[in-house]
Amino acid sequence: MQVVLIRHAHSEANAKGVLSGRTSGVHLSAKGIAQSEALITRLGALKIAAIRISPLERCAETINPWWDSTGKPNNRSIEIEEDPHLIEVDYGSWSGKKLSQLSRQRMWKTVQNNPSAMYFPSGESLAGMQSRAMKSVHDALRVRRKGSIVLVSHGDVIKSIVASSLGMHLDDFQRIVIDPASVTILDFSESKARLTLMNDSSGNLENLINAPFRKGPLIGGGAGI
Repeated sequence: MQVVLIRHAHSEANAKGVLSGRTSGVHLSAKGIAQSEALITRLGALKIAAIRISPLERCAETINPWWDSTGKPNNRSIEIEEDPHLIEVDYGSWSGKKLSQLSRQRMWKTVQNNPSAMYFPSGESLAGMQSRAMKSVHDALRVRRKGSIVLVSHGDVIKSIVASSLGMHLDDFQRIVIDPASVTILDFSESKARLTLMNDSSGNLENLINAPFRKGPLIGGGAGI
């Protein structure tokens, strides 16, 4: 089964260079609205088994244009589920502050170089975030329907899912880049997860995601769809 990871589109906080965290009332920027509308074409008539999203507004605003125009009409038995395990990192007292200000703090080096040891003041640890994010993935993979699993979440959450699924240490997850409105795909059909798409921000993905399951070793890297 494939898991399609979608980061929310560009937000007002992104535009201001602010670490919004779980602050409510953070909406998409004008750029983000355009990105969310582009997902209508990019995802197309995607066949899904389940769709779960972070409870924060910017995630619903990202996926709703596609869902209302194309997603729901092609998946009438499916409903969008809010999943608290996909919510943004609880950055605690860092929430709402400028990234330029936070980057001067001593703990910033821990976030960048040793994130497995980072516990945000009055917030949560990155290790704890990764654990609950992977619970969401494992719960979703228990769904017994045809189609892909769609998870709409946040940059650090998606990075942690990719790192864990590929057997990377959390301390290496900052090497992964997940842009706003990007799509990343993990294939869990074999005993070990395979990364089939990473941080795609512009491609039309309907044919790729809906393609028949490719079983077995990918000799030479894979033969394509």
